[in-house]
This record gives sequence, structure tokens and C-alpha cells, in this order.
Amino acid sequence: MYNLLSTKIERYMKKVLVVYYSQSGQLKRVVDSFISKLGDDEIQVDMRAIRPKTPYPFPWPFYQFFDEFPESVFMDGCEIDELENLEDDYDLIILGYTVWYMAPSIPITAFMQSPQAKRIFKDKPVVTLVACRDMWVLAQEKIKDMLKDVDARLIDHVALTDQGGSVFSLVTLPRYLLSGKKNSFAFFPPAGILESDISNASRFGERLNTKLKADAQNKDEAMLKGLGAVNVEAKLIATEKIANRSFRIWSKLIKLSGKKYTFGRKITITIYVTFLLALIVTVIPINILARKLLNRFQKEKLKTMQDFYELPSGR
Repeated sequence: MYNLLSTKIERYMKKVLVVYYSQSGQLKRVVDSFISKLGDDEIQVDMRAIRPKTPYPFPWPFYQFFDEFPESVFMDGCEIDELENLEDDYDLIILGYTVWYMAPSIPITAFMQSPQAKRIFKDKPVVTLVACRDMWVLAQEKIKDMLKDVDARLIDHVALTDQGGSVFSLVTLPRYLLSGKKNSFAFFPPAGILESDISNASRFGERLNTKLKADAQNKDEAMLKGLGAVNVEAKLIATEKIANRSFRIWSKLIKLSGKKYTFGRKITITIYVTFLLALIVTVIPINILARKLLNRFQKEKLKTMQDFYELPSGR
């Protein structure tokens, strides 16, 4: 009798796989909060961290940070360990990632390009979760393409962004990544995502708990609508696209300079960083002012773009 009851419970238990890569540990905290109210006696949550065979350091050494730039932009993966002890069939997959140079982090790219991802994600509903600056739109579009390549179905997306916004985070984020210092200084706010935003991410797991028990993951509709899952700054989309084009040009130049960690690359990286700093103090402020003026005449276009990139979950 006990065996029969145990088999019946196991048969109806929903299974959720959470796959993520967190270099600094912030995304891990976001994921922990996200799933804190998801699992229970009826929902099993399996959490797996992607592990590069050669770990990426945190904080980053200066040249190594920029040496990963071309491979990030061109989405060249790295060697990773295969995920172990996975179930045969999951009802939902949650994919947590961060953004490196307008693209998903290299370990996430490597995993999504692997045969294991093709096998695990096939025909599965997926929720993507990004934690980064407020410029993640193009990275999410690349994630969408990779999910299509593995025949997965994107049903929800959640984006948590840095408290500094697009301007302050130009300074606070590199400082954090290169030094590990997250505190506020001068007139700059702390780096990273607000603690309250991390804590409140539990609301998404709580909603998924209810929806999974109603088999909502099998329907072609978002489960996280109305929870403020995504807030796209439409005025930043054009800036992202311009930056992405610039990244591709400089990535080619750095790659042509030699292999990773070579002296030739260091020379080109030094030139690029000098160019980038000059851009930040001159062209970017002018671009911000110009965009503010142009945006007054593009409200409908911006609203259309905002609605599109906030799919599927919306605000």
C-alpha cells in the first residue's frame, strides 16, 4: 500500500530545473530568492550551476576582463563540465544568466550550445531570469535565438537591473567587477541590484508554484504577468544597438591582434579602453541629450518597441 501511494505521489510531482552561472555570486542570490517559494511537497526543484573547466575570477584582473570581450561578443563558448544527476523529464526550466558585453555570459553561451542543452531543453517551457545593468535587451534576443535552436519554448522572462541606472552604472559596475568594491562613494550609489529587489524576487517563484499546480506551463501564455517582471527602458534600445555595432568592430580588431592573453591583444585593448573612456566623457553625454530631444517625437515608436521587448511577461 505504501509503495503504491509513494508511486502515485511521485507521478504527480512537478519537476523544475534551475540552470544558472553566477561569477560574482549576485545572480546566485537572485536565483535563491526567486525559487524560495517555488518548491514544496508537490514541486521538486533541482538547481544546477554551470561550471567552466577554467573558472573565471572575481574580481577580474584588468586585462583578463577585457580579454573576454571578443569571445563574449561573438558568442564563443568555453569548456564547461556537464551537468550531473538530472531527471529525464522536467515540467519547467528556469535559465538564469548575466550579460557580458551585450551578450549572455560565455559559460551560459557554452551550455546553450552543448548537446546536453539540446537534449534537456527540447520541447520544454522556459523562464529566463537576467540580473545585470538595464541594458539587457539584445542579450535576451540572443537567448531567444539559442532557445529556438534547442527547440525550447520561452514562456516568461524576468529582468532585475542595477540600482545605478544606465549612467551611474557606467562607473559603479566596472569598479565592482575589477575591484570587488560594491559600496557607494562620492555621489555614486552602490553597485548591483537593490537588496529589496533581490528579496522581492520570491514573488515570481510563488506565482510559478500556483501556476504549475494548475498545469499552466503547458499553455502558450505567460505565467508572470502583472508582477513587474520586466521594465524596458525603450530610450536605451537605440543606444544598445549602437554599442553592439561598436563592440563587434573592436572585437574583430582585438581578435586580429592575437590569441588570448598575448602582448598584441594587450596593446589593442589599451587603445580600446582609452577610446572607451574618451567616449564616456564626450560622445555619450551628447548622445543622451540628443536622444532626449528625439524621443519627444518618437513616443509611439518607443512604446511599440517597449511592448515588444517586454514580451512575454510584461510589467
